[in-house]
Amino acid sequence: MPADLNTVGLVGRLTRDPELRYTGAGEAVCGLRLAVSTRTRADGGWEDRPNFFDVSVWGKGGEAAAEHLTKGRRIAVAGRLTWREWTTEDGSRREAVQIVAASIQYLDAPRRDDAAPEAVGATNGKAAVGGDDIPF
Repeated sequence: MPADLNTVGLVGRLTRDPELRYTGAGEAVCGLRLAVSTRTRADGGWEDRPNFFDVSVWGKGGEAAAEHLTKGRRIAVAGRLTWREWTTEDGSRREAVQIVAASIQYLDAPRRDDAAPEAVGATNGKAAVGGDDIPF
């Protein structure tokens, strides 16, 4: 019998700047919020509806994401889904599904307010971060 599989891949845009923090043990974890469109049929045509996902990037990859990514950047994320439960200060129980990233690919060049968009080179318009840049 084959093993169960927990894998997810998404392409979307960041809805906010990355939020880098460190655990009590000193390990970096970067929180991202990703907007991904879902195309559905509506009134005889097609309509794009946004879906929003929380993504965690651990270790040096999280530090790199916090340094290089900003709100609006388009990225591809591959990883796994994880389920979290917690109790708030007022005693309410909360639940969330989030993505733990195994890899991130930067799909567009960063935009700077004071200059034209950076050239991306010979990657067909995709700025990829490879194995040595984000080691996880």
